[in-house]
Amino acid sequence: MSSSPACHLLLTAPQLGLLLVSTRKRHKLTQTAVANRVGLSQNRISYLEKHPDEISIKQLLSWCSALELELRLGERDTSAASSSAEW
Repeated sequence: MSSSPACHLLLTAPQLGLLLVSTRKRHKLTQTAVANRVGLSQNRISYLEKHPDEISIKQLLSWCSALELELRLGERDTSAASSSAEW
């Protein structure tokens, strides 16, 4: 029985940083291994994990590929928020 991949809703840059660190560790990868895959130095990976608001789109896409993540964008479902506001 296979489980479906986890999907994480990210609304802030710090959430992105936490996801990148936790996924790296779950895959048992060092910052150096990710750096080699992304084309950055280990120091830069360390910095960006703490300051994810400075990650470029190109870096993020490479990072996602290195960690076997996919990036999805879509419109928010605001129907639940608007129906609760009507109460």
